[in-house]
Amino acid sequence: MSSSEQWTIESIRDALGAPALAQRFLTEINKAPAHQLLHVFAKWERIAKNMRDAFRDADEIVACEARGEEPPGEWIDGTGRIQRAADRIRSQGAA
Repeated sequence: MSSSEQWTIESIRDALGAPALAQRFLTEINKAPAHQLLHVFAKWERIAKNMRDAFRDADEIVACEARGEEPPGEWIDGTGRIQRAADRIRSQGAA
């Protein structure tokens, strides 16, 4: 959906992706009192836009990886930090 297109209940449901999340949206929008409809719609429109952007970013990363390229953006290598945390946890007797 382009930024100029209007969001609808159907387009929000489709953009959410996960059936459980889409069902939660439909339940909320259907049970909302009339004076809350715009608020509920706006909340889920924002969530749908974020999901759409995340899916687009993920698709771009996958495409870059498939071409053997570095994904766009700044990436912080957390390997060392994660390894130190794992070592600390192991030293405390965790399996």
